[in-house]
Amino acid sequence: MVRKLLALVTITAAAGSLSTGIASAQDAAKGEAVFKQCQTCHRADKNMVGPALGGVIGRKTGTAAGFSYSPLNHAAGEAGLVWDQAKIVDYLVDPNAFLKKFLTDKGQADKATGSTKMTFKLANEQQRKDVAAYLATLK
Repeated sequence: MVRKLLALVTITAAAGSLSTGIASAQDAAKGEAVFKQCQTCHRADKNMVGPALGGVIGRKTGTAAGFSYSPLNHAAGEAGLVWDQAKIVDYLVDPNAFLKKFLTDKGQADKATGSTKMTFKLANEQQRKDVAAYLATLK
């Protein structure tokens, strides 16, 4: 009886782990759908209210050609902020707070002032992960 119970608990725990892993996976196709919210300000291939996001993964922040960044965003780039998917997921929660924390963590709290031009926040973690996966597909 105890063995059967332990086996059932083990199987249930394993199944729960698998479903959690699947639920937290990034989905670029879903991210493309969520990105439609971002298109008020962003495109992959041209600057608008926000910078072009094609090739953003691996790019130092504040360096999209022809875009005029806020001093806060430019300072984060000068301090070494290079975008990867994890950073984008964290950034989309609260862009200003993310940049200010980045600068403070780099010992440049004096530059962690003002605000970024990006006012949009994406609260849903799965949507942020999906958008980051989609951005990784843009070249």
